[in-house]
Amino acid sequence: MRLKKHHILTLTLLVFTSAVCFISINCNGPEKEIAKTDGRALSLKYCKSCHQYPDPALLDKETWAKHVLPAMAPRLGIQVYAGDQYVNNPSANSPVSYDDWLKIVDYYTSTSPKTLKPAKAPVTPVNDWGVFSLIKPASSVSVATTTMVAFDTLEHRLYTSDRMSNSIFQWSDKLKLLGTDKYNSPAVDVQFYKDDKGNRNNIFTFIGSMDAVDITNGSVSEIDFNKGGVATSLIADKLPRPVQSLAVDINKDGLTDWVVCGFGHNFGGLYWYKQLPCKKFEKHIISTIPGAEHAVTGDFNHDGWPDIACLFAQADEGVWLFLNDHKGGFSTKNVLRFPPMYGSSSFQLVDFNNDGKPDILYTSGDNSDYSRVLKPYHGVYIFLNQGNLKFKQAYFYPVNGATKAIATDFNGDGKLDIALIAFFPDLKKHPAEGFTYFVQDRFMHFIPHNLPIAKEGRWICMDVNDYNADGKPDIVLGNFSLGFINEDGIKPDWNTHTPFIILKNQSKF
Repeated sequence: MRLKKHHILTLTLLVFTSAVCFISINCNGPEKEIAKTDGRALSLKYCKSCHQYPDPALLDKETWAKHVLPAMAPRLGIQVYAGDQYVNNPSANSPVSYDDWLKIVDYYTSTSPKTLKPAKAPVTPVNDWGVFSLIKPASSVSVATTTMVAFDTLEHRLYTSDRMSNSIFQWSDKLKLLGTDKYNSPAVDVQFYKDDKGNRNNIFTFIGSMDAVDITNGSVSEIDFNKGGVATSLIADKLPRPVQSLAVDINKDGLTDWVVCGFGHNFGGLYWYKQLPCKKFEKHIISTIPGAEHAVTGDFNHDGWPDIACLFAQADEGVWLFLNDHKGGFSTKNVLRFPPMYGSSSFQLVDFNNDGKPDILYTSGDNSDYSRVLKPYHGVYIFLNQGNLKFKQAYFYPVNGATKAIATDFNGDGKLDIALIAFFPDLKKHPAEGFTYFVQDRFMHFIPHNLPIAKEGRWICMDVNDYNADGKPDIVLGNFSLGFINEDGIKPDWNTHTPFIILKNQSKF
């Protein structure tokens, strides 16, 4: 989930883009070309050391000049006035001089495009239901602001949460409301599992503040619904907007530890909560970089110890591996890196080519920061594992505002398909891209299907599992129906009262 999800620009993007502003250098002819060359060299010097180099072509002139940059300038100690003008009096700790800053400005404002051209889809989407049919819950809400949807296959229930009431809702397999429990913040993630003694556990991650602020009021707790929905165990608190928690025995002592993604804002991190014999948890910091979005555990270097792969979605966007050093620490390796305006939104490790090595399914599309324009590089990507922890892009399909993708075999033909939601689709021209079902008909070739559900809601979270125990994977989509509209003149014409829908798998296998 992410309301970022949530929806925050990166701190290192802040450091970079503050150096670009809406002032142009008054020079002509060869002098202007020299200034341009200097500006590029300076941008490489100050930006490439922090994150992947952001080419001016990644954003249009107006977005660079009037939206992103004035908001970022104060981060470099540059004062802003009149909305998009700057004061020639940088603070003592500003990393660039005012003159150098203007050269960078001129380079970006003179070389960025007037508008971004939309990407051309390699395959035209089919408008049909695919292998799915629509099911709605028996109850509605005043305003749907769903932040979490999760199938519980252990007890055949569905759990949801929302921002409006900060409640967790329990639904039966017939989608009837069974119970409602209120908390201090909405839940955004849950892990259902049985511990080593066979005891049932429901571990919820509460984000604390949904707004992009530096407040540490998130938590991770075990909730017992048989005891009135009380928190029976507090695993972690005072967290910076946590968005996911994972159970894993990091140090192989037989006790379940937890890895927590603290998305944060300017401050965040990836944490290991080590379980002690007294059933308390001890915090260990794996990374202090904000934007920890989604983590996966596994033995990635085949040494018999659990490692962590994590997508960071602000600052230096990309996927990092944290390899267990067997001593309570980790070594770090970057495997994918993206420019800071990509809006990384999800990733999954899954083997697309059946070679025994995990590949990466990745989406970019978070679009609620200062660059709220449709971007041709938003969409779904597949990176195939080349061995030795190296990955190569093998597939891209453009989807405006892509938020989350999950791969599984939906139609039973032995090939992985993809379900994708987009919280920031092109609401004017292509609202149907809010949900796309990609059918893999041959290796790395997919037929996209846009299901006719754009009027049912706006999908910000998704889960895939066999909710009705018929052996086929189904999909639940969470509806966050209000706000976050980037396009002028758009008013909600979708359902604002249904908290979620289920796409029941009707395939015959």
